[in-house]
Amino acid sequence: MPAVAGCSSITLAHCATPIRASTSCWGPDVGFDSINDQPLAEPLARLLGAQNLNNALPKTILYCLNPRDNEVLATMAGNFQGEGQAGKMQFGSAWWFNDQLDGMQRQMTQLAQIGLLSRFVGMLTDSRSFLSYTRHEYFRRLLCQMIGRWVEQGEAPADEALLGQMVQNICFNNARDYFGIELGA
Repeated sequence: MPAVAGCSSITLAHCATPIRASTSCWGPDVGFDSINDQPLAEPLARLLGAQNLNNALPKTILYCLNPRDNEVLATMAGNFQGEGQAGKMQFGSAWWFNDQLDGMQRQMTQLAQIGLLSRFVGMLTDSRSFLSYTRHEYFRRLLCQMIGRWVEQGEAPADEALLGQMVQNICFNNARDYFGIELGA
């Protein structure tokens, strides 16, 4: 079946959930999850490759709970880009156990080193908790801090207009365009 126009997919890697001994008292979806350490590169390449060969690979964002495999996902995303869609396959933002200072910095740095940071769709929101919206503010601060550090170290141009537009794209425009969201006037 060919990929459906306008559809996107999210692939989550390395979630070992739930830990049954802990959920009996509290019920499901209240925590007690952990990172899975199963091999990822080969099975993911087979899955995405099969979909791609059958023209059934939609726009996809790859999220990983195990930071050990960040580079796997960043490089894997580069293997499955498509004509007419900038950033068709994305290495998603640091998530779950990784959406904290070290995890977010690590993910953005690895994406910038291996992929294309300027096409990044930015931070995701956990719909189960309205407090997760604060992650977007934290994410924006860390992104700007990282880019500012690059400028100070001479690794990026001191071009406020260029870098400001890149930050706007990462924090809003890229996701709007990627998901085809049309905003009212």
